[in-house]
Amino acid sequence: MKLNMAEEEDYMSDSFINVQQDIRPGLPMLRQIREARRKEEKQQEANLKNRQKSLKEEEQERRDIGLKNALGCENKGFALLQKMGYKSGQALGKSGGGIVEPIPLNVKTGKSGIGHEALLKRKAEEKLENYRRKIHVKTQAEEKAAEQFRLRLKHKQDEVKLEGDLRRSQRACQQLDAQKNIQVPREAWYWSGLEEETEEEEEEEKEHDEDEYKSEDLSVLEKLQILTGYLREEHLYCIWCGTAYEDKEDLSSNCPGPTSADHD
Repeated sequence: MKLNMAEEEDYMSDSFINVQQDIRPGLPMLRQIREARRKEEKQQEANLKNRQKSLKEEEQERRDIGLKNALGCENKGFALLQKMGYKSGQALGKSGGGIVEPIPLNVKTGKSGIGHEALLKRKAEEKLENYRRKIHVKTQAEEKAAEQFRLRLKHKQDEVKLEGDLRRSQRACQQLDAQKNIQVPREAWYWSGLEEETEEEEEEEKEHDEDEYKSEDLSVLEKLQILTGYLREEHLYCIWCGTAYEDKEDLSSNCPGPTSADHD
């Protein structure tokens, strides 16, 4: 008894008092958290080991195992094929042109009726087709609108170009007529700025000739064609060439033609 007491340490001795304890703040809490995590992980592992598999999982496992294993002689159907000369890995059919692998198994796991998936697929295809049709119609409408805009813009540009050519022709006609001492133009609109004055005089006099056409009844293109024809016949002049030719033979041989397109 005395020996046992001697072997035990004295609570008042220096060896017991001088033991330094780890008193860092928060350390006991961290140890408790780590210990709780270890217990939780062990519990999860135990639950996974002891968890009973559901009926579907068991069926799936059995199905996978059965599909992985090749048919043996114990299978009646395979045994009948072997009696008829079939060998494992050989294609079906008398000439060996049939399938080699069995038809794959497609397990239906949902609760919907037979044909429901085909119905959903058909509806999805119809929806996609309607969407594509709408996109096609929209694209066609946008292309048509863009084409109409380009045509309007080109028409406007052509009108501006025609008006510019007509003004040049009027100035050239006025200058060339003045060189020949022609005081009055053949038509009022042949000269630039003279048409408005003539129209005012005609309104005051109220004289109309039904056989003669009015300048406002002519389009810009028609006026240009008439005036350029007059310049070529009367003055042997082409506004697009910018040249007055010596005679008609010189005009016909050296001028590309009577229109702007001939000079492009």
